[in-house]
Amino acid sequence: MSRRRVAFAFLIASLFMATTGVAHPGVLQPVALRDICVTNGEIRTGPDGRLQIDSPSSRAVLRFRSQPAVEIRFTYLGSSAKSKPLASGELRRQIGIKLRAENTCNLVYAMWHIEPDSRVSVSIKRNPGMSTHEQCHAGGYINLQQSGDAAPPKIVAGQTHTLRAELRGASLVVSADGVEAWHGDLGPVIASFDGPVGLRTDNASFAFDYFVGPSKPGSATPDCRQTPGD
Repeated sequence: MSRRRVAFAFLIASLFMATTGVAHPGVLQPVALRDICVTNGEIRTGPDGRLQIDSPSSRAVLRFRSQPAVEIRFTYLGSSAKSKPLASGELRRQIGIKLRAENTCNLVYAMWHIEPDSRVSVSIKRNPGMSTHEQCHAGGYINLQQSGDAAPPKIVAGQTHTLRAELRGASLVVSADGVEAWHGDLGPVIASFDGPVGLRTDNASFAFDYFVGPSKPGSATPDCRQTPGD
C-alpha cells in the first residue's frame, strides 16, 4: 500500500472516531487510572503522566469490558522496593496481562518473565464455583505449553518493551516487542467464564501505558474491592 493510501486510511479512521465517538475495531485505546480497578497493590500516575507500579505484587482489572486485545508498553525500572515470593516459593519478577478475568479464581494469564527465567508463559486459572482467594488460593492453574516463533528478549532495567495479547474465541496470540512469542488454542474451558481484561506484576517496578480494544456498550464492571490475597 502506498504512503498516500495509508495516510488517507488513517485520516478516514480518525474522522470516524471524532464524529461518532466509536473506535475502529483495530484501534487500541489508552486507559486512564480512573478506569482501572486495583484489587491488590498500588498503581499511581507518575509525574510524566504514565502509570507506575512499585509494589511487590499488583493485580487489577478494567472497570469496563472491552474487545480482548491488550497492549502494555512498559519501562522496567528494576526490582520493587520489597519482594514477595509466589505461592510456590519462587521469587519471580514479571509483568503480564489478564484476559477473561471473571474473578481471582477464573481467568487467563499471559505473563512475560523477567527473572529468574526470561520467557512468555500462558496459563489458565480455573476453579468452578469459586470466586475469592480464600477459596482457591493458588489452585486450579493449567500451564500451557510454550509455543511461538522466537524467545522474547531479556528485559534489562531502563529498557522499554511492548507486550501484546489478542484473544479471538479460544485462539490466543501473544507478542513481545512485535514478535510472536506464544500462540495456541486455549480449549473449550475458557467458554465457561468471562470478565474484563487487566494486568498483573510481581516483584518489579514499572512505568507503563495500557491500551485496550474498543469498549463494549453497557459493560461496566462494578464491585471493585481490594483482596489482599489476590
